Amino acid sequence: MARDDIKKPATTTTTSTTTTLPTPIAPPADANAAEPVIELGKISIPAIDVEMGLYEGIRLTTLDLGPGHWPGTALPGSAGNVVVAGHRVSKHQVFLRINELEIGDEIIFETDAGTFTYLVTDAQVIEPTDLWIISQTPAFTATLFACHPPGSTAQRYAVFAELAQ
Repeated sequence: MARDDIKKPATTTTTSTTTTLPTPIAPPADANAAEPVIELGKISIPAIDVEMGLYEGIRLTTLDLGPGHWPGTALPGSAGNVVVAGHRVSKHQVFLRINELEIGDEIIFETDAGTFTYLVTDAQVIEPTDLWIISQTPAFTATLFACHPPGSTAQRYAVFAELAQ
């Protein structure tokens, strides 16, 4: 039998917004292995005359088609870090002039979700083992990278950008 005079414990309701960040995949064990061809949209970088398809994947077979989005990193326009790799001297040379980008230059992604413009904030030469560049944060950022110097795989040239307001 239920008793109406028994006090129930007080409950508190808290509302919290938690953003689940993407989880990048590990670098592929075989960089030459085939992977499915998935075109995500287009990338444009007016300052260095880039306009090309954007593909999902970072294996060389994908990068031979065009710049590749690192699987598991944020998609353009989403919270996190959109990471994109591209060739400098082989195949299409999409990122040949990546080192010419300056603070404030635009990187434009066009996908089914919309058009998203990122502005360059920084650039630096890094080591191939510097996987911190794929780290995800709650900010809306992008990182482009390619081998450095041109014609060598000794290092990487990385460009960092933030979503324009």
